[in-house]
Amino acid sequence: MPEKKTHQQLGEEGAAFCGEAVIAEFEALTRDAAAVQRDTLRRILADNACAEYLRGWGLDGRTDAASFRACVPLATHADIEPYIARIADGDTSAVLTAKPITSISLSSGTTQGKRKYLPFNQELVKSTMQIYRTSYAFRNRAFPVADGKALQFIYGSRQFTTKGGLTATTATTNVYRSEEFMPTMRAIQSQVCSPEAVIFGPDFAQSLYCHLLCGLLHADDVRIVSATFAHSVVLAFQTLERVWEDLVADIRAGTLSPARVAAPAVRKAVSALLAAPNPALADEVERRCAGLSNWYGVIPALFPNARYVHGIMTGSMEHYVKKLRHYAGGLPLVAAEYGASEGWVGANVEPETPPESATFTVLPNIAYFEFIPLKAASGGGGGWAAPADTCFAEAEPVGLTDVTVGEHYEVVVTTFAGLYRYRLGDVVKIAGFYNSTPKLKFVCRRNLMLSINIDKTSEHDLQLAVDSAAKLLAAEKLEVVDYSSHAEVTRDPGHYVVFWELNADYAAGHGHDEVLQSCCDELDRAFTDPGYVGSRRAAAIAPLELRVLQRGAFQKVLRHYLSLGAPVSQFKSPRCVGRSNNSGGVLQILNANVVKVFFSAAYD
Repeated sequence: MPEKKTHQQLGEEGAAFCGEAVIAEFEALTRDAAAVQRDTLRRILADNACAEYLRGWGLDGRTDAASFRACVPLATHADIEPYIARIADGDTSAVLTAKPITSISLSSGTTQGKRKYLPFNQELVKSTMQIYRTSYAFRNRAFPVADGKALQFIYGSRQFTTKGGLTATTATTNVYRSEEFMPTMRAIQSQVCSPEAVIFGPDFAQSLYCHLLCGLLHADDVRIVSATFAHSVVLAFQTLERVWEDLVADIRAGTLSPARVAAPAVRKAVSALLAAPNPALADEVERRCAGLSNWYGVIPALFPNARYVHGIMTGSMEHYVKKLRHYAGGLPLVAAEYGASEGWVGANVEPETPPESATFTVLPNIAYFEFIPLKAASGGGGGWAAPADTCFAEAEPVGLTDVTVGEHYEVVVTTFAGLYRYRLGDVVKIAGFYNSTPKLKFVCRRNLMLSINIDKTSEHDLQLAVDSAAKLLAAEKLEVVDYSSHAEVTRDPGHYVVFWELNADYAAGHGHDEVLQSCCDELDRAFTDPGYVGSRRAAAIAPLELRVLQRGAFQKVLRHYLSLGAPVSQFKSPRCVGRSNNSGGVLQILNANVVKVFFSAAYD
């Protein structure tokens, strides 16, 4: 057993990888990404040559890419699931990796309605630390943060023990609980405002309240405001709008409200920070909150020395960027790293780029990457429609450095944690190269789409349609807080249903009906997939239905997922819901909160 490192040693190691040294390491890795990829694959296959999975495909210890691709097929989670189940149930043999899998990571379950079990080991902790260091080094070059604190809305997730005795929780919590995480993060970036008891608190609402309170206690020291997902930052400041007077009262009294925070460990940790009444700070927070117009610029108002807001802002999170800009005022928004529960892919090394244009540069030593070329679909408003399996003929995967700028691909990863030629299901566009490694622009999840007839409407298509229709709301000072969709096929012909929650209660007779009807018509016209357009014209798909929800509907969806054990730090509002598995519960919640229905006009 290696000697366990002290927090001081770990912190010193983290400090050694800061700043320009990290960037120099990254430059070296990306100059000859092809060679790094060959070595990465060799190490993965050599380390795991005895694994049952690889032996079963007849690899026989070979470590070159040609043999690997010839012997081992592309795989989905369904292909790997039986092996992971054996590990979770206690099989300690070399099933997927030579070394035992130390714990299980759980996906959020908000994408497909079912949480996936995934292998987790120390190598994933190492790659996490590397990608965090890399992204932070480039961020700190663009937005220097010499000292101060980070207000991070992060949350540990509930965990349980599998039949075989392994801890199962989210990938982020597996990392947070590793001995390297906190010391390294403290070494490479600002100190976090909140005690660990808040991060790992038993109740999300209590932890969120305490994150806000801890941030306010250190208001002038906050340099970074961040969360795993943009949604969590938006949710935090939506909550602030409702509870700021309680926060002010707690600061003024120097005591933590028992009505807001009851968990003993959380109360103890935060009460130690409150320490004593602070009427001067309470008055200042009250003055700043009262002086805001519609909460615009609340982040720099409360945290005047903050340099930027950071989190995942691409894919399904892009919808929240507009609201995040509202809260951030003029502060830069910086898109976070690109990865998945299965592992990391790329770092944002151009942090000054707006989130809508953010790209992610692949780190060639954290996994072995392949890319399945996707044939462009004809027609469509954007020139390419995110395809279903029936929309295109797949070409053979190409290597990391063999991709073509401007083309679309599905990402395939081989990881140090026992996933081999694993299809992530993510569609990316190659935006360019950094040295010899590609820069990826995330497009969408491949398997999330609406389909009634021959239409194939992706999550990205849905987002574009919602954005187009939502522009009509501006004159009424309305905005779409959140949205989802559903393919209604219980009647023939079927039709698309789009759910909207607005920032104000629905008010009939105040001009809202007219503008919402126009929004409904625009939504229908904004779906430009040729299959949809042709089906609508042929009446094979019925008029689109817009269901307006009462305020708070998506908060109920969030609470539903939390009740099922899903982690708030990984929560993503489901953009397309069905009637099966967890999505059925979500559909019931959405339908129970409908306050008004509109149908689109005849299609011309």
